Amino acid sequence: MISNLISKLVFMIGAKIRNPSLWGVYQELKESEFSPPEELLRLQLEKAKEFLCFAGKNSPYYRVLFQDIGFTPENIQCIEDVRKIPICDKKILIGENEKIHAQYFFPKKFEAETSGTSGAALKFSKNERWDSTNRATMMRAYDWYGVKPWEVNGYLWGFNISGINAYKVKILDFLQNRRRLFNYQPEEILPFARFLKKASFLTGYSSMIYEIAKAINKAGEYSPDDFKKLKLVKGTSESILEVYRKEVLEAFGIRMTSEYGAAEAGLIAFECPAGKLHVNIENIILETNEQNEAIVTNFSSHSFPIIRYNLGDIVELDKAGGVCECGRAHPTIKSLSGRKGASVYGNSNIFPALTFYYVFKNIALESNVFLNYQAFQHEKGTVYLKIEQYWDDEANKHVLAQLQEYFGSDLCVEIEWGATIVSDGNKKTQYFNTTLD
Repeated sequence: MISNLISKLVFMIGAKIRNPSLWGVYQELKESEFSPPEELLRLQLEKAKEFLCFAGKNSPYYRVLFQDIGFTPENIQCIEDVRKIPICDKKILIGENEKIHAQYFFPKKFEAETSGTSGAALKFSKNERWDSTNRATMMRAYDWYGVKPWEVNGYLWGFNISGINAYKVKILDFLQNRRRLFNYQPEEILPFARFLKKASFLTGYSSMIYEIAKAINKAGEYSPDDFKKLKLVKGTSESILEVYRKEVLEAFGIRMTSEYGAAEAGLIAFECPAGKLHVNIENIILETNEQNEAIVTNFSSHSFPIIRYNLGDIVELDKAGGVCECGRAHPTIKSLSGRKGASVYGNSNIFPALTFYYVFKNIALESNVFLNYQAFQHEKGTVYLKIEQYWDDEANKHVLAQLQEYFGSDLCVEIEWGATIVSDGNKKTQYFNTTLD
């Protein structure tokens, strides 16, 4: 690894070349970081109006749509007026891709693509300020933990590649002062743990961070005192189960922090040290529909306007408002449950797949029993449930009680204790797998 001083210089040079607007956007975000609620709402409305005017003028899709519904961006008086615009989803973004793209010259753009892990992959152009805004928002959030992006860090992301692409990844990681882990076998994890002793932060899929923490705890070679330099453990792209937080706290002595965002929607929210998930209100409108699905509008997505986009995630917004104990007045997400996902078919009823998420969350919160799980359904009325932890009478009692509470006698659940949770390499762990539908 290179020193933080040299890494900072490399970061500055790279940012100037790739993201020339980065520091300007970062400064704007820092200026509004502790603004009162009314000032944040005023800023949000101002940016929403400016963005929607641009989209209505330069995006062929939204130009026609706004005319058809009689929507005039210049006339919006409050954020609620934006709800007049129809909700869109990934099918629309893919099907109307060319028309949604703005007919406007951007000095610099990047080609972006969603992973496709939750459906079809989406390709789109991202203007430079959009990319910079996402990075600047993350930098501001890192400040909450005393972390700078150029400091030594661990990275649990990507997949094992070979040839010239492998060299490109190694160079990229070297320049970003990070070490990436591809292989989650004990012989790889423990050397990575030694590296983490000098790292400032660790980021990656939530389930992968859990695997690292679990392996460290099982080995018994390290204690939290060995990771005193580690200031931030950031889990992203997946729901953070309570068992993840417990294992991470035991391994590193700090709480796993949640980051919420998506490639097409940008960074939506970040968890503060007080444990509140703050919405990036200066650049985002986050609302929910009747099913509590997250609906996002991203003000910096000029090249490919993201307007009232249904992410499919189930969120509960905190309606109380006010200033957090961390001093920030940005609205917060009360709970984030991840993608709604497929359906669980009972003999007579249909249940959302997220029901299993709530089963195990309730067990953790109410009974202080922390379990990792994976569910499978191949026939109606029956689910095969794998639980990583080994049989325990008390834990089994809580699981059966919660399953009965949610499913009653409509679903037969076969449980395997001490099971291996299957993850496809370094991709998202699928907590509910079905061959129905």
